[in-house]
Amino acid sequence: MQLKNASILVVDDDTDVLTAVRLLLRPQVREIITEKNPENLPALLRQQAFDVILLDMNFKSALNTGNEGFYWLQKIKELKSEATVVMITAYGDIDLAIRSLKEGAFDFVVKPWHNEKLLVTLTDALRNKSKASSPSPAPKPAGAFGPELLGESEAMRDIFLKVKKVAPTDANILILGENGTGKELVAKAIHEHSLRAQKPFVKVDVGALTESLFESELFGHKKGAFTDAREDRAGRFEAANGGTIFLDEIGNISLHQQSKLLSVLQNRQVIRLGTNEPVGINVRLLCATNVPLAELANESHFRKDLIYRINTVELVLPPLRKRGNDILLLARHFAGVYADKYMKPIPELSKPAQEKLLQYSYPGNVRELQYAIERAVIMADGEVLDASDILFSPLEATPAVSATSEESNLEELEKITINRVLQKHDGNLTRTAKELGITRTALYRRIGKYGL
Repeated sequence: MQLKNASILVVDDDTDVLTAVRLLLRPQVREIITEKNPENLPALLRQQAFDVILLDMNFKSALNTGNEGFYWLQKIKELKSEATVVMITAYGDIDLAIRSLKEGAFDFVVKPWHNEKLLVTLTDALRNKSKASSPSPAPKPAGAFGPELLGESEAMRDIFLKVKKVAPTDANILILGENGTGKELVAKAIHEHSLRAQKPFVKVDVGALTESLFESELFGHKKGAFTDAREDRAGRFEAANGGTIFLDEIGNISLHQQSKLLSVLQNRQVIRLGTNEPVGINVRLLCATNVPLAELANESHFRKDLIYRINTVELVLPPLRKRGNDILLLARHFAGVYADKYMKPIPELSKPAQEKLLQYSYPGNVRELQYAIERAVIMADGEVLDASDILFSPLEATPAVSATSEESNLEELEKITINRVLQKHDGNLTRTAKELGITRTALYRRIGKYGL
């Protein structure tokens, strides 16, 4: 069925939403009916048939169900309506909207939406209706979101669905998860599926910036602003103008830095060091941290007003140990990547190797698995990777192996391990961090801690 022949019912208690949808759809569809009170839904459905129902998730009603969207979705099913249901949700209710797909909705749209995106969603809903006589769940995402972000577990399917939904919006996203879970890959996927995809994607590891470099790096400086400022330089915010800026390790910046960042986000402008002239910026903000949100909300360490500013939507990436057979999916992917890189045949994983991979706890997450498979591909002699070929990072394994040791012994063992790998690579920090399965920033901290 084409959109121009469709009958659409919109149920939302926000008059502005109803007016906006009516103005958008009136020239596009055969019939558009709007309803503010969901209590009238049964009567409307008995009077006539609709092709698509746009249904809000929350109403100011006396039902007190916690979320009325589920209640009315169930009512629509009980009345045996053949309409395809698309839920309307706010940013903060995306988890609930995903649950609605499992309960029979076809899709959901996030307020405020882009008109073109809403029309595409309605067109897809009508195609779905032509294939089935009742609402059905949206097809689950494939096992990949781009060439590097892979996963078939339920946890990753939820992540892929959220990325698909939030990417076309301009919502600020906070990506949470342990080190090595793929936060940067998710940030890139959001940018690449956004309306800013053709504009710059600028990453800044803000956790590694000193107090003196923070403002210069992010906001820029004028020539002569400080000793080494030999020329005018635009900061990362200006470089990302029109596109996306990704602030990694946001949980590690000081309260003073947080104050400076908050001012820029509120005013939508930066002031280069050494000037008083504001420069307007138009960026989409993505942030990431391995600090749990509950810990981040401690105001002695992080400003709550900044959390609200950067956290319109949060995505929590699961640790690899909770992703089941995704471990083998990723292992085979990395085996193919590194076999190609080192000009070797793509190896198979023996049954003992698969069991070893599935039983390990992965404190270093996907990054640790990646480096373990790379080492295995390099060192293996045949076309099959056996359990003995797979060795995990000694640094990540240290806490588990020495769990009963004194803290001082743990630190001494960590220091010895770092020093040994540093010497092996002649002080090359990138190679050292790679072998240890940790980030360069984490390696910097440990080097400073142990005075290496």
